[in-house]
Amino acid sequence: MFERFTDEARSAVVRAQEEARELHADRVEPVHLLLALTRDPGRGGTALASAGVDHATLRAALAPGALDAEVLAAVGVDLDAVRATTEAVFGPGALDRGRRAVSGHMPFADGSKRALEESLRAAVRRKERRLDSGHLVLGVLAVADPTVVRLLAGVPGEGAAVRTALGDTSAA
Repeated sequence: MFERFTDEARSAVVRAQEEARELHADRVEPVHLLLALTRDPGRGGTALASAGVDHATLRAALAPGALDAEVLAAVGVDLDAVRATTEAVFGPGALDRGRRAVSGHMPFADGSKRALEESLRAAVRRKERRLDSGHLVLGVLAVADPTVVRLLAGVPGEGAAVRTALGDTSAA
């Protein structure tokens, strides 16, 4: 399948592995593909940008505890105060210990494998021989990974604007 990938699509897959490593994940999830595609200069990245999806916003939403902080703040828990107290007792970075760096080959989670398969299906539906970053975006959207869905909740139609920008008329 990878022989059909354009250079931009291959670069996006490599960047997805880098995103997973930076986020201390042990495998590449669909959200890592989405993050990588926001930095893509090709068709996929352009479609995401036109729909208002950008790398910095997604990364901020994925920051450890970003969603939890909102929920806990609603019930009166201040995570900054918890962190400060924990670090005062156990030392700086106490809550960050135990994260290991992943090196070497980064395996793809089942959702990411399905996203790549859906990318190929998107190219075949369009009768295109090469698979570019736009097809990768369509594949990620087709899988409907819960994390990706949550991150795209603010995008009109939760991805419909991206599909439209890519000229995809099929229901994913």
